[in-house]
Amino acid sequence: SGGHYRPPHCFARYKSAILVAYRNQKKYLHHLLYYIHPFLQRQQLSYTIYLIQQVGDGSFNRAKLLNVGVREAMKDEDWDCLVLHDVDLVPENDYNLYICDEYYPKHMASAMDKFQYTLPYKSFFGGVSALTPEHYMKMNGFPNTYWGDGGENDDIATRIQLAGMKIVRTSPQLGRYKVMNYDEERAMQEPWRRPTSQHNTRKTWKTDGMNSLQFRLLSRTKHPLYTKIAVD
Repeated sequence: SGGHYRPPHCFARYKSAILVAYRNQKKYLHHLLYYIHPFLQRQQLSYTIYLIQQVGDGSFNRAKLLNVGVREAMKDEDWDCLVLHDVDLVPENDYNLYICDEYYPKHMASAMDKFQYTLPYKSFFGGVSALTPEHYMKMNGFPNTYWGDGGENDDIATRIQLAGMKIVRTSPQLGRYKVMNYDEERAMQEPWRRPTSQHNTRKTWKTDGMNSLQFRLLSRTKHPLYTKIAVD
């Protein structure tokens, strides 16, 4: 219930909150839930899957939704690790452990089929990443001001650096992911480009983030496989 699990026959060494920013992608959500629950249970983690849903038809704001997810998830449990997960990505390797690095934010989706299992560019931090609550607060979370797709991942990579940390990456052999909405033919016609940032991260990171987060919680409901947090 509520997407929560703890191993019945042993004491879990790690407690991980899986946070998924979401809007109207039911097909991908069903696929993700089908694969991710057995995957996490094989790793013997204690975990909860949170779906943070943006209500309404305005521009999507993934980064702010993840801030909301962190704020709400931390009310439930003293989590060891916050795993920020795109709804359309499925891990391919059981040894890609959904736990945090002790010292630095960890980028887990280091090899997606969409990018021929390589990084699209050096500072890429998208897809799936894992941060301790301490890492998250140290960099003031994610920016709240990115409406529409693209750009926020670079802002986050810069924040990590400005907060005196660095990105560690899961090795490409382990960090392999399938992108569910990946269309190979279309990708050949439209090469993937790095989005251009419209934000001066160096000036804004200390004032735009968890310390300036404002939202209206509409509902919080436990579904059979996830906890849904609906926000305006």
